[in-house]
Amino acid sequence: MSRSWAEAERAVVRRARLRVSVLVALAITLLVAFVGGIAYLVMSHAQEAQAKRELWYNATFGAPSTPPGCTWLFILDDGELDDGLLQTPLGFPLHEDMHEVLASGETIKRDLELNGTRYLVLTQRGEGDRVAQAVFDMRYQLADRRHLLLALAIAELGGLLAAAVLGLCVGRGTVAPLAEALARQRRFVTDASHELRTPIARAYTRAQVLARRARAADLPDDHRDSLDQLASTIRGLGEVVDDLLLSARLSRQSEGPAGRPVDLASVAEAAVETEEDRAAERRITLTVERPAGPLVVVGVETALRRAVDELLANAVRHTPEGGRIDVRLGSRDGQVELTVADTGEGFDQVEAARLFDRFHRGPGAPERRFGLGLALLREIVTGHGGTVEASGHPGEGARFTLRLPAAATSTTVADGALTTGRR
Repeated sequence: MSRSWAEAERAVVRRARLRVSVLVALAITLLVAFVGGIAYLVMSHAQEAQAKRELWYNATFGAPSTPPGCTWLFILDDGELDDGLLQTPLGFPLHEDMHEVLASGETIKRDLELNGTRYLVLTQRGEGDRVAQAVFDMRYQLADRRHLLLALAIAELGGLLAAAVLGLCVGRGTVAPLAEALARQRRFVTDASHELRTPIARAYTRAQVLARRARAADLPDDHRDSLDQLASTIRGLGEVVDDLLLSARLSRQSEGPAGRPVDLASVAEAAVETEEDRAAERRITLTVERPAGPLVVVGVETALRRAVDELLANAVRHTPEGGRIDVRLGSRDGQVELTVADTGEGFDQVEAARLFDRFHRGPGAPERRFGLGLALLREIVTGHGGTVEASGHPGEGARFTLRLPAAATSTTVADGALTTGRR
């Protein structure tokens, strides 16, 4: 569902705040992981180096009967094996390695996974036919590594939580200027639009007076046309200012407009009457189809009237002479539905979602520009909890469907026309 301008601004602020929080949390998490990884690698390397030194020392100088902890020493001398009469791990000694070293004289190093642990084995030849095989059990070193990994995981989790909290604090502080800038922008648009309305209205009135005097004075046609165009341009400027002011007002309503019951069918009929003269000038057939009773929604009547006016004005603008515009109203599934269908130039369906972007310019001719009208229409509709959809095909017309939540059956229209709900 499309969102209003204010919702879009809040979404931008939320995304910026979330992005800052995520970046801060990611930076701290990566830092903890980097430091922890270095600590783990240093510890592992130190343990491996220490184990290899002990293996070499015991294989060179040790005695099978008195090896240090976690170490076993086996001596093969003149075909007799000396294991120190100690209880040895299952699978040791490695007789094949000892006989191979005895035959070749080369040192053999192995890293074995046996008995649920890891062993480092060094087999080397000594003086004469003496062969020593030292075995080192790495179980305690592996346990230390697991404990370190657990500590790092806990530190990483704690760091992540701390980073998340810190990221939120930093995000709020860094994004606050953005939120303030957006608020100032809205206030500027509101103040500027409000201040411009009066001088524009005066200029439009004076342009109309000049145009009437020009017609009465029988001035040349090009002069009269220029004055008419001037008045039309000033009127368009006033409409743009009105759109900006209405949009800024809607943007301040975070939970939708606090409206009153409005008969959307009556609003639509009034809008059709306003457009009938312009449609008649271009020989456009304009029809309205509605149910017998009122179609009540809750909202701001002036804003809803502006939305329906924009739908009809857009249809008239894009419908050629001799075309047709059909306005249909009804209710379905707890919603009031208003559809405006025309036989105009239409549009590519891939452009449907972008039609409601501000100042969107469609493909093709330069004049296919949609300005603020449809964007403001979307803001009004979404501000009332509704949706608006567009569908069409090039050269086959367009259809705009506006849906608003229907008022409760106990709702009454303010002027007393409806007292018992929808009929």
